[in-house]
Amino acid sequence: MNNYKPMWGKPFYDKLHESDCIIMACNTRIARGVVEGIFRAAKDTQSPIIFELAKSESDLKGGYTGLTPTKYAKFVNEAAIRVQYPYYVIHGDHIKVGKKDDIPGVKELISAQIDAGYTSFAIDASFMYDPAGSNDKERLAKNIEATTEVTHFIEDKLGHRDFGLEVEVGEIGKKDPQTGLVKTTVNEASTYIEALKENDVHPQFLAIANGSVHGFQYDEHGNPLPQIGIDIKLTKNIGAAIKPMGVKIAQHGITGTPLDIIALEFPKDVLGKGNVGTNWMTIAWDVLKIFEPKLYSTIHGWTIGNYHKESVPTNETFLKYSKLAIIEHFNDIYAVKEETGHALTYASYSSALFFLKAFNSYGKAGQL
Repeated sequence: MNNYKPMWGKPFYDKLHESDCIIMACNTRIARGVVEGIFRAAKDTQSPIIFELAKSESDLKGGYTGLTPTKYAKFVNEAAIRVQYPYYVIHGDHIKVGKKDDIPGVKELISAQIDAGYTSFAIDASFMYDPAGSNDKERLAKNIEATTEVTHFIEDKLGHRDFGLEVEVGEIGKKDPQTGLVKTTVNEASTYIEALKENDVHPQFLAIANGSVHGFQYDEHGNPLPQIGIDIKLTKNIGAAIKPMGVKIAQHGITGTPLDIIALEFPKDVLGKGNVGTNWMTIAWDVLKIFEPKLYSTIHGWTIGNYHKESVPTNETFLKYSKLAIIEHFNDIYAVKEETGHALTYASYSSALFFLKAFNSYGKAGQL
């Protein structure tokens, strides 16, 4: 049973680099039942899988999920043992470095993740962009410097380079008042990766701003809109520029993207990692609504009571802010009835099957 531990990210990703599949990375904010359901889908389809939480979701105090790195790794690893599936990675997602002063705290969080058994890390210093620079390298210099320092810290802490590494250029979801969503350019992406390699930093994935946003977008009635803003052409062009450097694109903000678009249009030769987060949380709320209506009503009431504004539809408020209710109701969520846990597992299993098929992941664990 001790074989069911997370694999080291670098060899895991390297073996799949030439594969035409996207590895699904799951931000499972509610781990109870959900993690096991995804594992069962991965095992039944022999798909590689990543479990991850962002710094905001899971920090030393538990973030807004109540899951510290130690608690999260324990949930994931125990589910791997129950399901008996070894082809997975635990990834620290969006380890945000917004300014140089953040680095000591980031190193403390990464140390805790390493101690918990994380095998892959995403350093997000995309916020450290200097518009005053005269060229892309100068504008990205602070990002490059911070990413280099944190990566070398991980290497020194572990004593090896087998950890997975994702980096980011272009702040995802950032809007310019005049031009709308800001997008990463091909030159920015290639300049950034080249500069990191000059600093002896060798990522496997690059997260880019290509029109995606985290979470849902909403219509005037508060109903989620399909996520159709991802710029496929730009993604292909950036991917073609960086894949020869050993790097594929990590696509963030996939929740809400129609599965047929993912299956038929996403360029799987250059797009290697796909983050799915909000999807699992909404599945959990749908299950609680039926199986634990009192708890769901309490969570809904807490969210609306704390975050609702009259100008915003109630449904939109709940979908946007209910994630903040998880830590507030952590004990109740993790003490639901056995039949509720069963429903969480199989609702997540069903959804994961569709994503894994659209990602062309079936059978790809055989390459590991």
